[in-house]
Amino acid sequence: MIIDIPGFEKLDLKDLVLDFNGTMALDGHLLEGVGERIKSLSGQISVHVVTADTMGSALAEVHGLPVTLEVLHTDRQDIQKLSYVQKLGVEHCVCIGNGRNDRLMLREAILGVAVLGTEGLFAGTAQAADVLCRDICSALDLLKNPKRLIACLRS
Repeated sequence: MIIDIPGFEKLDLKDLVLDFNGTMALDGHLLEGVGERIKSLSGQISVHVVTADTMGSALAEVHGLPVTLEVLHTDRQDIQKLSYVQKLGVEHCVCIGNGRNDRLMLREAILGVAVLGTEGLFAGTAQAADVLCRDICSALDLLKNPKRLIACLRS
């Protein structure tokens, strides 16, 4: 997925890395509209869900979706998420998250998107992001409709 943003970057996005709880799910349940958006994007970009899986439901909730699921260990999840994105290649990753453990991956990725959902948004994660969205569906729609992203980020 190539998006040329005047005055920002020419993005060559190959991987979408999503946090689960608080970002694409609430209380362990996938939010309405997320699955359909992931399915429609999956032909253009590889989708990864990287999670601490606080509620223990991520595997069941993403079952049948075209995603790679990575469940993290309990210690230093921020570093684990960053490492995962670095292995993929930060220059080709868009990351979406809301929690404190998402801030490093959002800062390092070529494109970081923070979402403010019902669970809230850690202030440091908001500062690390390139774009803030009101919810996950709005964030995913930036990739489905790249002219929205261009309008937001161009100089």
